[in-house]
Amino acid sequence: MSRPAHRFTLLSRLLHWTMAALVLAMLFIGIGMVSTVSPRYAGLVSVHKSIGILILVLVAIRLVNRLLNPPPPLPADLPRVQVIAATASHWLLYCLMFALPLVGWAMLSAAGSPIVVFGGLHLPPILPHDVAVFAVLRTAHTVLALLLFATFLAHLGAALFHALIRRDEVLPSMV
Repeated sequence: MSRPAHRFTLLSRLLHWTMAALVLAMLFIGIGMVSTVSPRYAGLVSVHKSIGILILVLVAIRLVNRLLNPPPPLPADLPRVQVIAATASHWLLYCLMFALPLVGWAMLSAAGSPIVVFGGLHLPPILPHDVAVFAVLRTAHTVLALLLFATFLAHLGAALFHALIRRDEVLPSMV
């Protein structure tokens, strides 16, 4: 495998891998959080909220960076259906990385819970207290998280496909 002719910028790569780690951590923290009744629950919730807000900020930075620094082109011989799938899945990831923290924030607001992140930063509620809205948002947050996990796995699978099967420059351009 040769060095890629077109690489993502350093900032793009740093944001990509940082967010990959954060999203994966969030998914596992979220699963652990809703699966426990132990004393660790409160700590997991606190970490989950803080990382969620961090992801929201980073995805905004990442989107601006992507608009200013477009990604390198996909291989010219990539089938059209794979190009469409790659483009759609990338934008779905962006949408989910925006939506999940906002839905989580709205859910906590509707629950009437204080939104404290990073140990002391109080965020304002973005919705009024409403138990019925909380229930809908709780379900939406779970469904969106599962969709994010599935999309994340598809993205990982595509990266491995490019690295191990096609042996093209897609993965090296992001490493």
